[in-house]
Amino acid sequence: MAWKGISDAVIRRLPVYLRVLEEVKGKESCISSHELGKRAGVRPALVRKDLAWFGEFGKQGVGYDVEFLQDELRKILNLDEPLHMALVGVGSLGHALARYNWRRFQIDPLFTIKLVALFDVNPGLVGGYVDDIPIYSVSEIPRIVPEEDIRLAIITVPADAAQETCKALVEAGVKAILNFAPVTLDVPKDVQVANADLSLELQRLAYYIGAEQL
Repeated sequence: MAWKGISDAVIRRLPVYLRVLEEVKGKESCISSHELGKRAGVRPALVRKDLAWFGEFGKQGVGYDVEFLQDELRKILNLDEPLHMALVGVGSLGHALARYNWRRFQIDPLFTIKLVALFDVNPGLVGGYVDDIPIYSVSEIPRIVPEEDIRLAIITVPADAAQETCKALVEAGVKAILNFAPVTLDVPKDVQVANADLSLELQRLAYYIGAEQL
């Protein structure tokens, strides 16, 4: 489901709301915007404004039906059915992410993002597996991505190989990329990229260690 004109800031908060709903499901049948906002770390008015972009989900004086809102958010986020994903770069980080995703998919019925293919340039890895996920050569991206209906990918390759990897994934049909490489990727307007730079985040956090001394 595609919604136009909605800021990425709104989209980023929807998974947070969904996580809250998953935590309270079975304990509460309804949740107010105040409680949802409190648990999500945002103002109640912002919760109502965010959700209003997609429809009318709550009832005044009652709040939101937890199970109904959970189902609606999963549809909005395209999480109501299994979503196939690939990972390129089976080094230490890639290997850890692959194992995490595989285990999460196996034990959590609500987690529908399934890692179905790994890619690497190392001949010693190609043909192997990480928790039953096959490792292919990066040269196989044009064949495997459409064959497995992969629309989402993670890049954990060195910086100098990231743009070429991104180009291959996009040309094969990938529309969303989580990039761990410390480089800005150039992508078409219809492709979404989220950057996860661990070094930058650690350096940012280091500031607060001595912030009380300033």
